[in-house]
Amino acid sequence: MKQLKIALLGYGKMGKEIEKTALERKHSIIAVIDNEQDWQEKTSLLAQADVAIDFSTPSAAPGNIERCFQHHLPIVVGTTGWDKAMPEIRERCLAENQSLFTASNFSIGVYI
Repeated sequence: MKQLKIALLGYGKMGKEIEKTALERKHSIIAVIDNEQDWQEKTSLLAQADVAIDFSTPSAAPGNIERCFQHHLPIVVGTTGWDKAMPEIRERCLAENQSLFTASNFSIGVYI
């Protein structure tokens, strides 16, 4: 399996769990971005990432997605509650051939 370089967006309970699991599977966490100061200090690290994983907040998720789009970085979003921004983000994703996967529940049983 390819070792991924991951940018974590949001460092609460899920962010920490993703970090733990990713490291156990020999992936790299190249950036943890949890607030605006982190974005200012670590944006350049996105160029090194293969994917971003967002478990932030409903108010932060749309901006995080936009920033990933600016860097043409595929993003997986598990944050919920940002549905109002979805139509605009979906339109931009399609128009710019970006990569976005979003799901409100990452439990394996939900999708089997």
